[in-house]
Amino acid sequence: MYSYIQRICEQQFQLKAWGTSVSTEIIAGMTTFATMAYVLAVVPKMMGEAGLPAGEILTAMVMMIFFTTLAMGLYTNRPFALAPGMGGVAIFSITLVQLQHVSVGIASAIVFLSGCLFLIVTVLGIREAIVMVIPKGIKISISAGVGMFLAVIGLRNAKVLAANASKVALSLGDISQPVVVLAAMGLFVLLALEARKVRGAALISIVIATIIGIPLGVTKIPAAIFAVPSGINEVFFNFDLMGALDVRYIPYLFVFFLPDFFSSFGTAIGIGGKAGFLDKNGDLPDLNKIFQVDSIAATLGSFFTIPVLITYLESGAGVEAGGRTGLTAVTTAVMFLLVLAITPAALMIPAAATAPVLLYVGVSMMAGMRNLDYSDMAEYVPAFLCIAFTAFTFNIANGISLAFLAYVIIKLASRRYREMTWGHYLLALLLLYYFYSMAGVK
Repeated sequence: MYSYIQRICEQQFQLKAWGTSVSTEIIAGMTTFATMAYVLAVVPKMMGEAGLPAGEILTAMVMMIFFTTLAMGLYTNRPFALAPGMGGVAIFSITLVQLQHVSVGIASAIVFLSGCLFLIVTVLGIREAIVMVIPKGIKISISAGVGMFLAVIGLRNAKVLAANASKVALSLGDISQPVVVLAAMGLFVLLALEARKVRGAALISIVIATIIGIPLGVTKIPAAIFAVPSGINEVFFNFDLMGALDVRYIPYLFVFFLPDFFSSFGTAIGIGGKAGFLDKNGDLPDLNKIFQVDSIAATLGSFFTIPVLITYLESGAGVEAGGRTGLTAVTTAVMFLLVLAITPAALMIPAAATAPVLLYVGVSMMAGMRNLDYSDMAEYVPAFLCIAFTAFTFNIANGISLAFLAYVIIKLASRRYREMTWGHYLLALLLLYYFYSMAGVK
């Protein structure tokens, strides 16, 4: 039976060509799921604040994660998982519905239109033109920026970093908290396992940390393991396309579209670099397939009142665990589908247990910076801005956009006009409009 499974998987995913195996890919997929499991609690809660039934949102979200991640694995053969982007969820729930009093139907339709725009850009080949004008130095820094982003998320989840309102900055958290102690113990286990090159070190450390968290009071044992999924009657096709065509919603169209586009691009390039997928120019072969899945996912998700689905940063944890093919993504998809029956058990994994994995993966993704040309201001200044603004604004799109604008300004100021194309100017104007649109989002 196992040999039959191996043969089928080899035919579909070319495991030997990527130097991996069925067991490695499954462990990697489970690791990705474990680091992404927080969306099961966070997204329904945030959408529930907008008046939507949290149970139905959970069911719809899990189904969309399953189908889109499965499609990613089977169609692209890449170890990437999809889920609603937290920025998109916040804009949908807080900015549009709660603050601007936009109906859920209109908000869903705006997401749909942004997905259609992404799909059009991909089908017409405009995506390739945009990617081609992004300088190699920025592409190199994207991986480091994504890594720093993951590291900051890990430190935040471990409560080592805390927001300090009085200083308007991040500060050292209370390191005596059980959460911090648990994260430190999990990191010790992870580093020890990685040093000894133990396969599945990330997943093992998460399981051990979750168990250790029980006596520390961090891991909450659910009253029941099994749960019956809610229906999706109230969230399915809650849609008002005509209302969304109002011109005043155009800025929000770009607020959804550009972060989706650049987040997917940045995540694919960043994690692709970690996995060894990139070519000599820093590009990811068959990136167009990833964009096709991503854009269709964003479009279809709107029919179920699920904000923009994006390629998730936490896929890097699966890559660190050895995942190199679509089998990793398929495993992650199946894990999310199973969670419909055992949601309480999945929610038992504390954020502190996955924090060390995110920190370790983030640090390891900084290695690409050694290839940056530090003799050229137009290379290292945009690279720094990309890393800094990706990490500290919690948004890949912000980092890439500011880096690109800085690149154009430096090129023009140094009169290096011949190194510029019309594509650089058009993209710069589009990104300026993006920041103009963001200025109105509170």
